[in-house]
Amino acid sequence: MCGIEITYKDKEIISIKGDKKDMFSKGHICPKAVALKDLYLDKDRLKTPIKKTKNGWIEISWKDALDEVAEKLKAIQKKYGNDAVATYQGNPNVHNIGLMLYGKPFIKSLQTKQKYTASSVDQLPHHIASLLVFGHQMMIPIPDIERTDYLLILGANPAVSNGSMLTAPGFSNKIKAIQKRGGKVINIDPRYTETSRISSEHHYISPGKDALFLLAIINVIISENLSQKGHLENHLKNWDAIKEIVKGFEPNKVENHIGITANNIVKIAKDFANAKTAVCYGRLGVSTQEFGGMCIWLVNVLNLITDNTDKIGGAMFTLPAIDLVGMSAMQGKTGSFNRYRSKVNNLPEYSGEFPVTTLADEILAKDGIKAFVSIAGNPVLSTPNGTKLEKALEQLEFMVSIDIYLNETSKHADIILPTTTGLETSHYDLAFHQLAIRNTTKYSESLFKKEENQRHDWQVLNALTERMTGIKNPATPENMLDYMLQFSPYKSEELSVKKLKDNPNGIDFGLLKPCLTKRIFTKDKMINIAPQEFVDDLERLKNQLKKWNKKQQSNYPFYLIGRRQLRNNNSWMHNSEILIKGENRCTMLINSEDALQLNLTDKQIVKVVSLVGQVEIPIKITNSIKKGVLSIPHGFGHHRKGIKLNLAQQNAGVSINDLTNDKQIDALTGNADFSGTKVQIIP
Repeated sequence: MCGIEITYKDKEIISIKGDKKDMFSKGHICPKAVALKDLYLDKDRLKTPIKKTKNGWIEISWKDALDEVAEKLKAIQKKYGNDAVATYQGNPNVHNIGLMLYGKPFIKSLQTKQKYTASSVDQLPHHIASLLVFGHQMMIPIPDIERTDYLLILGANPAVSNGSMLTAPGFSNKIKAIQKRGGKVINIDPRYTETSRISSEHHYISPGKDALFLLAIINVIISENLSQKGHLENHLKNWDAIKEIVKGFEPNKVENHIGITANNIVKIAKDFANAKTAVCYGRLGVSTQEFGGMCIWLVNVLNLITDNTDKIGGAMFTLPAIDLVGMSAMQGKTGSFNRYRSKVNNLPEYSGEFPVTTLADEILAKDGIKAFVSIAGNPVLSTPNGTKLEKALEQLEFMVSIDIYLNETSKHADIILPTTTGLETSHYDLAFHQLAIRNTTKYSESLFKKEENQRHDWQVLNALTERMTGIKNPATPENMLDYMLQFSPYKSEELSVKKLKDNPNGIDFGLLKPCLTKRIFTKDKMINIAPQEFVDDLERLKNQLKKWNKKQQSNYPFYLIGRRQLRNNNSWMHNSEILIKGENRCTMLINSEDALQLNLTDKQIVKVVSLVGQVEIPIKITNSIKKGVLSIPHGFGHHRKGIKLNLAQQNAGVSINDLTNDKQIDALTGNADFSGTKVQIIP
C-alpha cells in the first residue's frame, strides 16, 4: 500500500525510497520495500517449473507441468472423490492482484470442501464478529486514528506492523500526533513493545485474559451509567443483553487474573467513556487466543456502547474505490459461518473454508486428503504444530506448490510452479484499500518485464482452471479491474485503469465518513450488539475462570507469545540480505526475575518444551516482558533439510510453531490459539 520511488538504469536498481507524493503513505517506507531488490536478484528464487524425481529436482516445461498437475488432481478426485483434494492459500495471496482475482475460480474448479487459508491462523475472529454484528464478513471497523482523542490498543504492535487488519503507513507518527493534540494512547500487552515506548501508558496483561479485561471495562461503563446509544440508537438491537452479560466480571473479581489492578481498569474505562472521541483497537494478540472471537466481539461492543462506532474519531468503515463489501452484498454473498463442520475435530466452516488447525488430521485420517495444493503459503512454519503437518504432507499421493521458493512446505511437493513477483508484477491492493484509514486508490505498474520462460501467477492459475473445467477465461487483471471500477461509489471520478495509471501517486477521496447505517447487511438491517453465538460462549469463559481460580501447579509454568519484528515479513522474506543481516533476532525474551530464578545468563541456549514439541534457542534477558511470559518471533525455522534458501538457512532460527498446539484453538471460531502456549524451560 505504500508508494515507493525506484531509481534504475536498464535492469539495475540504484535506489528504492518512499514516494513523498503518494496520496496515502506520503513518503513512509519500511525495510520490506527496500528488500524488493534482493527478491528480484535472489539466485535461490525459482523461475521455471521443477519436478521431484528419484534423482532429485529437475526443470520441466510449463506445458508438461500444468498438464501433469491437472491430470493428477483429476485422477485423485475420480478415485477418491472431490474432497480428496485440499487447498491452502497463504498470507501473500491478499497482497497480490493475480492471486486475489484468479485464485477463487481455480479453487472453485476443484469443487472441494477441503479449503484452508491463513485467515484461520490469525483473523477469523474479526470476520466472524463482523458477520454476526454487522452482517458482512468484511465490514471490519477501522480506528480513525487521525482524529481520535483516545486510542486503546490491545494485542497489537502497530509501531512495527503499521497496522494489521488496519492499513496505516507511518503509524508511529500518528500515535505521536494524537498525543500532540492532547489525546492519549493506552497500550495493553504482555510485552513492553515498540508501540509501548511511544504510548502515553502501558499496562502488562496476562496472556489469554483480554476477554476478562474487556468485560471488566464494559462492566464499569454500564454500572457507572456511562453507556450511550447515540446516533445509532434506531439501528441497535439486543442492547439490554449487555447489562446481563457483564455481571460477575467486576474489576475487583478479575484483576488478579488480568494482571491489571481494579483501580487502573476503572480509570481506563471512565477515561474511554468520557473522552470526546475514543476507539478500541484489538489485533493479533487478542485474536489468536482461547477466546479470540469473544475478544473481537467485545472490542466492537465497547466501541458501540460508548457511541464511538461509525463516528469521526471512533471505529469507522472504509469506502474504497473498488468496494468489495458492496459488490458482494449485491450478489447476496456476505459470508457464512458454521453451515457444516470438518470431518475430523468437528470444527466450524467459515465462508467455505475450515480452520487450518485441522488440516494435518484431515490428511492423516483414514479416507482423508490425498492431494494438496499450496498457493503462496508456508504452513509448515506458519500454522500450529508444524512438525505434525510436515509428517502429514509426507503421506500425500500428490502435492503441488505455487511458490517462488523451494522452502519448508514446497519441498514436499511433486511439482513447484513458480510465478513472477515484486518488481515484475503490477499491483492493485483489493484487500488493504478495504481496511485503510483514508479512502484512496492507486494502481502500480510492473517495473520490469518478466523473462520469456516466466509466468505471472494469474497466468498459472488461469491455465490450471482451464485444464480443470475446459473453459477459457481471456480476461487480464486490468480487464477485471476496469470492470470492477465501473461499480465504484466514486462514479463522478470516472475511474479506470488508464486514469489510475495517469495518477501513479494515487487518488485521494479523503478521510473516512460515517456510512454504516446504509451498510448494515444483517437480515433485519439491525446492528446485533449481542449475537447469540457470543452470548452462549460466555459459559465457556465462566467455566475456564473457575479453573483459573484454582491456580493448579503446572509442569509448563510459562506462557509463550509471538513477536513481530520490523524486518520480518513471515518466512518468505528471510532470503533477503538487507532484512536478515545484523544480530540474531530469533531469540527468546525472558523476564530478568525468571532468568535469575532459573540461574540463566544472557544469550544462553535453553531447551523450550511444550506438549507437542521442543526447540533450542538463545535467550535475551529483559525487563520489557511480563514475569512468567516468554516471546519467540514467528516465521523462522529454516534448519530443515531439503530446502534451497541459502541465506535463510545461515540464519535458520527455530520455528515457534514447533511448540504451538494444533489442538489449542478458540472453540467458537476455530482460530488458532497462539497467545499463551504453555511451555517449560530446561537450561
